[in-house]
Amino acid sequence: MPTSALLAERPVPRAARRVREDWVRLSEPTLDPPPFDAGMVAHLPEPARRYLTHAIAPGTPLWQSVQVSMVGRIGLGSWRRFSADQVVAPGRGYIWAAVARVLGVPVVGYDRLSGGSGEMRWRLLDLVPVADASGADVTRSAAGRLASEIVLVPTAFASVTWTAGGADTAVATSGRGAEQQRVELHLGADGHLVDLVMQRWGNPDGKPFALHPFGVSVDADRAADGVTTPSAVRAGWWHGTDRQDAGEFFRAEITRVEPR
Repeated sequence: MPTSALLAERPVPRAARRVREDWVRLSEPTLDPPPFDAGMVAHLPEPARRYLTHAIAPGTPLWQSVQVSMVGRIGLGSWRRFSADQVVAPGRGYIWAAVARVLGVPVVGYDRLSGGSGEMRWRLLDLVPVADASGADVTRSAAGRLASEIVLVPTAFASVTWTAGGADTAVATSGRGAEQQRVELHLGADGHLVDLVMQRWGNPDGKPFALHPFGVSVDADRAADGVTTPSAVRAGWWHGTDRQDAGEFFRAEITRVEPR
């Protein structure tokens, strides 16, 4: 186990300094995590067992959060390069802090779900407001994103309910009632993740907030620290429909996943 990596304290990203306390809280190390054993998931439907035993090596501590670094392109009118750091704690929240460039000028900010509320806050040169959004719709959309990111922290599998959606589909469900999030994980024969799809609350194309198809394609994965997670992804609205290509707005290479 990479003890030095687990004990190393990374600074809060500059883009997330406004929500420093939330970042630190979500990044708190898991205390005495038990080691993974296949018997822990023996009661789950076969697709869920297949995915989890592929994603988690025996003996891996069941960490409950991760810090992630990534680079890629995001659709902001046209494709813009970005670099980002993120903390993800399934069932609790996430903060995605990034720097993108528009005509060579940095746009700095974050998307988050923490303390029970969602927010998007972006600034040109970290000074001039570009986007500010919060409220019930943003929070509900952020909850959908958090639900989908269970694949970055499969060791937190107990934070969701697992069912089968078909022979090669594991379904991870979180939340309750109208706030319930249902994410379908489509799997290969060995349990590797092909893509995930869900109905996510949002307003793509400026349409009114509603449930719309959303998905993430996994082009590559990486095994490290006993966990296999996506390393190259594409995400967007209208996943699985004839509008999937037009709805894609995010392409990233995940360069670091550090368990906490």
